[in-house]
Amino acid sequence: MNQRQILFTVVSLVLLAVLAFAPELGNDYTTSFMINLLLYANLATVWGIFCGTTRLVSLATAAFFGVGCYAVAVWSEVLPWPVLLVAAALAGGLLALVIGVCTLRLSGMYFVIFTFGVAEMIRQLVTWYESTIQGSVGRYIFLEVTPAQIYWQLLALLAVVWVLGAWLARSRLGFALRLIGEDETAARNCGINTVAVKLIVFVATSMVMAVVGAIVAPRWTYIEPSIAFNSLISFQVVVMALLGGIALYFGPVLGVVPMVLAFEIISKYFPDQFSLVLGAIFLFVVYLLPGGFLAVPKRLRRGRE
Repeated sequence: MNQRQILFTVVSLVLLAVLAFAPELGNDYTTSFMINLLLYANLATVWGIFCGTTRLVSLATAAFFGVGCYAVAVWSEVLPWPVLLVAAALAGGLLALVIGVCTLRLSGMYFVIFTFGVAEMIRQLVTWYESTIQGSVGRYIFLEVTPAQIYWQLLALLAVVWVLGAWLARSRLGFALRLIGEDETAARNCGINTVAVKLIVFVATSMVMAVVGAIVAPRWTYIEPSIAFNSLISFQVVVMALLGGIALYFGPVLGVVPMVLAFEIISKYFPDQFSLVLGAIFLFVVYLLPGGFLAVPKRLRRGRE
């Protein structure tokens, strides 16, 4: 590693160590706020690892997140917590495998529309099953998991995701994925099995999304489809990742902090206009801040030249 990479690694380790003490130093509100930060930091990072590299915009984040939530809601009474997380990851991976086989040959707006449609279809199917078969709208979760434990698990998961992101950036698999993002036809002509490469990373990142949903599920106590499969989660993750920048695996995290702060303010003062404001922020990012915060230094250097 060069000096810049070593410095980045040291700073990341120090930051993670400092963040580990946040629940002990803050109160219930700050812990709740930090949980939101880590929740979206995980989702935005893994979204950026796949979508930022392949340049495919997925709106299925809510589907994998919701599957993780419902895995805990359904199996929490029969499985211990570590096994629950594994079960949630496997459920998310299986769903991603099915979706990936059907969609990863698509590109452009077709992939966007299909992933959004699949997420909505899953939400409607779960709603129908819960109301018609189970006879109730949602499910209760009774687990002795404290907010601090949720926070530490999300922080540990983020550390694992960053390590995997750093490894992928230097691996042959990551190189193949970047080549696919640049020109899929050229990648195919170079002998790369483009569908297999995309499917592997898509399934892996989707499993992380499911685990995030499983970790935060006990926070709500009561889970229903409108909470677990909320389509706003998918759109918020996209906005955060684009705002931070998807050129590097850690870029999306840069957009999480300002957006979570903004969402807190919007939810408090403009709750009925949340979707409208979210759309305005998305337009701002796309038209006025292409490349996100990661691209700002380059634009400033060009302006000086």
